[in-house]
Amino acid sequence: MIRAGHFAKGRVGALVRASKAVSVLPRGVRLYSYQARPDTSEKETIVKLLYNIGSKKEVEQYLRHFSSVESQKFAVIKVGGAVISDDLATLASALTFLTRVGLYPIVVHGAGPQLNKRLEAAKIEARYEDGIRITDGQTLAIAREVFASENRKLVEALERLGTRARPITGGVFVADYLNREKYDRVGKIYSVNREVVESSIRAGCLPILTSLAETPDGQILNVNADIAAGELARVLEPLKIVYLNEKNGLYHGTTGKRIETIHLDEEYEDLLKEPWVRYGTKLKLKEIKELLDTLPRSSSVAIISAEHLHKELFTHSGAGTLIMRGHRLFSKQDLAEVDSDRLRALLMEHDPSIASGETTAASYWQHLAALKKEGGRYWIYGDEPYQVAAVVMRKPGQNIAVVDKFVASKAAVLGNITDNAWKLITRDHPQLVWSVPRADDNLSWHFERADGSWAVGDNIVFWYGVEDWKQISELLTSKFNAQNTTSSSVPSGTRAYSTMARRTIARNSAPMGRRSYSTGSSSGSPLRVGLIGARGFTGRELIKLIDGHPRFELSYVSSRELAGKPVPNYTKAQLSHVNLSAQQVGDLAKAGRQAVDVWILALPNNVAAPFVAEINTATAQVSVDQQPIVVDLSADYRFDATGQWAYGLPELHRSELKTNMTGRIANPGCYATGSQLGLAPLLPYLDQSRLPSVFGVSGYSGAGTKPSPKNDPEFLRDNLIPYAPVNHIHEREIGHSLTRMSHPQHPFTTNNPIRVQFSPHVAPFFQGISLTLHVPLCQSMTAKDMLEVFREFYQNEKLVHVTENAPLVRDNAGKHYAVVGGFAVPPHSEGGLAELANRRAVLNVTLDNLLKGAATQAIQNMNIAVGIDEYTGIPTPDEPTMSPN
Repeated sequence: MIRAGHFAKGRVGALVRASKAVSVLPRGVRLYSYQARPDTSEKETIVKLLYNIGSKKEVEQYLRHFSSVESQKFAVIKVGGAVISDDLATLASALTFLTRVGLYPIVVHGAGPQLNKRLEAAKIEARYEDGIRITDGQTLAIAREVFASENRKLVEALERLGTRARPITGGVFVADYLNREKYDRVGKIYSVNREVVESSIRAGCLPILTSLAETPDGQILNVNADIAAGELARVLEPLKIVYLNEKNGLYHGTTGKRIETIHLDEEYEDLLKEPWVRYGTKLKLKEIKELLDTLPRSSSVAIISAEHLHKELFTHSGAGTLIMRGHRLFSKQDLAEVDSDRLRALLMEHDPSIASGETTAASYWQHLAALKKEGGRYWIYGDEPYQVAAVVMRKPGQNIAVVDKFVASKAAVLGNITDNAWKLITRDHPQLVWSVPRADDNLSWHFERADGSWAVGDNIVFWYGVEDWKQISELLTSKFNAQNTTSSSVPSGTRAYSTMARRTIARNSAPMGRRSYSTGSSSGSPLRVGLIGARGFTGRELIKLIDGHPRFELSYVSSRELAGKPVPNYTKAQLSHVNLSAQQVGDLAKAGRQAVDVWILALPNNVAAPFVAEINTATAQVSVDQQPIVVDLSADYRFDATGQWAYGLPELHRSELKTNMTGRIANPGCYATGSQLGLAPLLPYLDQSRLPSVFGVSGYSGAGTKPSPKNDPEFLRDNLIPYAPVNHIHEREIGHSLTRMSHPQHPFTTNNPIRVQFSPHVAPFFQGISLTLHVPLCQSMTAKDMLEVFREFYQNEKLVHVTENAPLVRDNAGKHYAVVGGFAVPPHSEGGLAELANRRAVLNVTLDNLLKGAATQAIQNMNIAVGIDEYTGIPTPDEPTMSPN
């Protein structure tokens, strides 16, 4: 991920719009094979995946920024040997993803751990002097073999994913001996042959370099990979220099927190004085400063893990540690001490009230002078080139300072100078308040810095460092904020934590049980919904469904990574994402259904428990009829044995859902839903001595948004990926839930549960699931018998259709129902094992994994739980869509 201003550059501006999704490469650059035959759906999917890493706006901003330079100036990525040995698949996937959007990072790798292991096996002692490996002839010979081997591993891993890569083990770095008597064959690079690298990019290949150098007469010399990457960066002047490590950044030695940004011009000297900055950390910081001092200010260094590389490059909030030069900042308490002409120019371009002519800079100067005359104070913050400016004021008798203006140029955004300015402001003012229009494009910047917020009319009031609820209540009821604070124009997305660690303050929920994002009342008693985990594909489908639902309305849409950004596909009100902690959800739950009627937890597995615990604790004294409904979409409560959670597959567990008194519903998994719908009608005929088998194929939206081969369209092209061949969680869920709904006359109990064999696969289409079930029978049946059994079983169900022909994924994608059909039985055999093997039913089930497999089913369960018609807000056609055979 990248901060508000350091977005990698590449050849991808046109990818931002699906209709223009074409990689823009320099003249003469050969396209990858997948680019030679453009696939609009693939490119749309790549952009979709990026949008789920961050907001559409920030992804587009980064892509435009990356596309503004030549390909070789995008990034130099240094890969440590430990990353290759321990995390090769993740690294290859991350690099492949970048090539899919036309970005060509130059990779320089080391092999230190591998070399040490080989030397140990050869009984050669690894010797160091001043932290530099002494490289004699034997060591160098082994080093060359190790470097070639590790280089080949990475290249082959990339090519297995369909990414063209070129191994470059020499010919790039020209060096002389660093100190032959002291270090032997260790080099000091004095020249870089950039043509070798650039020719690889022109050929459409990722250049994969070792750090070995050569003297002019051909002697190989060992060079540290960090140093080699730095020398390459000095020649190419890339936007990003990325150091991949396992720790995902640098960590503050006192607080233990990851350092998110370092602005060297402002912080370097103080940072070196920190007691924990010593040895390797101090050396690394000095090397990075020396490197960045020789590069344009647009260049930055990122220290990140391979797993989080995309979030570092494509989102404002970032994931690792970002280091840049920045600018020195100033703080003045008198207008006469600043360059008023340059400040006026910045405000006239970027401040809404002055730019629109609503007021003038001269009038604002008078306002500041009057405030000072009345006994108040003001502070003007800015940087030396006047790319960012802020005005903080405090009226006489006020304890909490007001951020009255905060504006920045595009250069300040791309340089992340806004983050540094904010740190300086909060250093001077431990308590702050400010107000921003709800329609402001940069709300995310404010949400990321605030400790709390509250919607007041068309504005959102933010506060920082205010913990006393009495003070907060006074802020919210005072007209001061609306009258005396103006919209800040700060760009979204800098780090919430940097080297100057601020205390952690839990963002408080709304006071007095009020809702901070009220959508207002409407006829039919709207039911308020809080959605926790809105970033993924399922969250987006839930937002669409709730937008079209006549009774449900969204009150809170929470996403840590999208906080402050507008909620897409929702037209009932203007909503922005918030970032609610488990404690804040619990605070809101104390008001029961007066605050939120239904909480939807659309979170990954093993994440929901803190939220559930807070809700349970908060509502312990709330009457049953006022208890909020909780629908959990993860697998965390699908195996509940306490009786507190109802299993939310209405077609099979409707009575349990209607009689459930706790309001806790575990939404089934997508594969599990389709498999159970295909197996349940056959339970009376099931041969318990043999296992049913389910062959499942899902679209790659089911693989989530984290880049991997399972959601890489190019890797999936003409491909099918099997995964989790045994003990998949849906395999266990299918058997567990069918056993629980089994009737007494069936032979299945918790001591004799139903078991199934489940084989999941990922296919090249985006959404939808196709299941083929083989069900062993205890008696002979015909295909017609099976059709009648299923039609009778589902005759009154509006979201399950039974057809004679086999259903197709393309017919079911985007639909809210499941389809069961394609019934068949093998030819009859007489006697023995052949007869037993052929006594089985074969059928097909299709459903949309994001709808009936997730979001639609959640709405169905919510309808039942709140006592309205089960199908309210869900399209229910009489017949399914079926392609002609």
